[in-house]
Amino acid sequence: MEPKRHTITAALPYANGPLHLGHMAGVYMPADIYARYLRSKMEDVLFVCGSDEHGAAITLRAKKEGVSPQEIVDNYHDLNKKTFKDLGISFDIYHRTSSDLHKETAAEYFRKFDEASFFTKKTTEQYYDEGQNVFLADRYITGTCPKCGHDAAYGDQCESCGSTLSPLDLINPISTLSGDTPVLKTTSHWYLPMNKHEEWLKEWIQNGNIDGVQHHDPTEWKKQVIGQCMSWIDGGLTERAMTRDLDWGVKVPVLGGDGKVLYVWFDAPIGYISATKQWAQDNGRNWEDYWKKTDTKLVHFLAKDNIVFHCIIFPIILKQSGDHILPNNVPANEFLNLEGDKFSTSRNWAVWAHEYLQDFENQQDILRYVLISIAPESKDSEFTWKDFQARNNNELADIFGNFVNRVLVLTNKYFDGAVPARGELTSFDQEVLHELKGAPERIGQAIEKYRFRDGLSEAMNLARLGNKYLAETEPWKLIKTDQDRVQTIINIAVQIAGNLSIVFNPFLPFTTNRLAELLAIQHEDQHWARGGDDNLIQAGHRIKQGNPPVLFPKITDEQVEQQLGRLGEKSTDSTFEPVKDQVVFGDFEKMDIRVGEIVEAEKVKKSDKLLKLTVNTGLDVRTVVSGIAEFYDPKEVIGKKVSVLMNLAPRKIRGVDSQGMILMAENENGELNFVSPSQEFQIGGSVR
Repeated sequence: MEPKRHTITAALPYANGPLHLGHMAGVYMPADIYARYLRSKMEDVLFVCGSDEHGAAITLRAKKEGVSPQEIVDNYHDLNKKTFKDLGISFDIYHRTSSDLHKETAAEYFRKFDEASFFTKKTTEQYYDEGQNVFLADRYITGTCPKCGHDAAYGDQCESCGSTLSPLDLINPISTLSGDTPVLKTTSHWYLPMNKHEEWLKEWIQNGNIDGVQHHDPTEWKKQVIGQCMSWIDGGLTERAMTRDLDWGVKVPVLGGDGKVLYVWFDAPIGYISATKQWAQDNGRNWEDYWKKTDTKLVHFLAKDNIVFHCIIFPIILKQSGDHILPNNVPANEFLNLEGDKFSTSRNWAVWAHEYLQDFENQQDILRYVLISIAPESKDSEFTWKDFQARNNNELADIFGNFVNRVLVLTNKYFDGAVPARGELTSFDQEVLHELKGAPERIGQAIEKYRFRDGLSEAMNLARLGNKYLAETEPWKLIKTDQDRVQTIINIAVQIAGNLSIVFNPFLPFTTNRLAELLAIQHEDQHWARGGDDNLIQAGHRIKQGNPPVLFPKITDEQVEQQLGRLGEKSTDSTFEPVKDQVVFGDFEKMDIRVGEIVEAEKVKKSDKLLKLTVNTGLDVRTVVSGIAEFYDPKEVIGKKVSVLMNLAPRKIRGVDSQGMILMAENENGELNFVSPSQEFQIGGSVR
């Protein structure tokens, strides 16, 4: 079923601190691109977010600072709302969970479930701080993680290995309020019986089926999302308390709920619904259209630490409601690291988004471009200021900005700002226009499959095409001898520039709005349906005259050094990934790794990272695509002895059938090196 409308949610940021670049790259930039793209296609889109303002961490911060929780959340709600707006994150509403409407909505869902006997009410032993006279919420307890040994795990999650925990799992638990060892004391809570929902959750997540009806295509879900969910389910779901002994939050609205509030992971996801209700009230719309109609496509954007809450707990709540839709996709991202280390707010090892906006005034799109270029879509990635500088100077400024500047200057210089008519086309012209025509489809397909890095790369390829076209036609050399030819060249160049204002709009909205002004084109001409039009800007149309502004100022070494100097202390922990889960020897024996020799190498077309390698394995000669082009020139790898994983299932990469994998070592800077025998070795030999 083709969706008539789209509900897009971005994870509610916790209102106890400012936003950093990791948040932006992992959640909000991808969600915004997706929403802007669909709006450009004239789709019915609702993009919701808001501040998550309850939970133990906020009350803990309030206690430490000697203020009320409301003061904490008011401060960071306002700061983060402004940061999002200034970075162009185009929420239709940015709500908050401390609003009266949200409290009423969350309480209504809880009350409905309680009346239907959906919850299990149990009395159990939980940790209690005798000195503070309070039951300890999960985040008020730290201890040693039983799974990885990290000595500062929280009672609900280990932030080192990512494991979800219960306070009773912790070794040597400590109260963060007093530093004392807590005692166990009985208390009563309402539990969500997740174990009763394993069967349908498994069928929905793995196969996309709900009650025998195909709901979504599971092959479109990220493997790490399905993997994490199935790890939970295969391990056996358990009951989980949906209430807490706290005085800050949504009060439990049923008999026996005195002194208790709703668990933040029951409360917060319902914030998407309460935000929709507020938006609907403000705009004369029906909120139920976006949460109950089956022709609505619901997509959750979030980071990997929130996967299970959006793929297990919230779907249980939605399905139990009886008439709510479930998410069509949850394209969760991995984490962004910073200068070789994890983001750490406590060590100030972070780049704060609001500070970036102060330091780089009116340069929001540089940050947007860089963060999408390195977005952690399938594995953790890294932000460095040197890479930020290089991507701006070498790509945005030298490719995109340079092309646009040339087009504007040449049109004004040779034709007084009037777009010239096009004459007879050469085969090269026709080739360029063919590439132009196909660009929006290639970019759109990548966006719709949540491959935003690929989409951005394809958009930049259109700017590269424009530069190549001008460089090879050289209209400045022809102007005195063949003005008719120059007219055609400039017309085509203007069409490419106009199309850049369309295909880059989801990614770089500030720049494309400026570009539209410089080209004097109307907003309706920036709709996606006009993309690929080689007559987007008519002959005789006048562009803005005068010297064009610099779209992307060069980032200096001094600016980079200044930003590096603002970082806090780097962690002394290893920068490498932790050891993966154990495998048995039989699993290793299944891998057939042999010594091979690279006999041919070439770059894969339209890719900066891939090399197409022809490898002699001693048994055969096969093609392997390897992501090493950033570190090796094709000529220098010919003759290299390498380790080849022979029995990896073949797959098509950028149109090339790859039959295996070249094993590489990676250092802390992400640099790659071949895993090769240290002395001359016969090809075909096994690696054990």
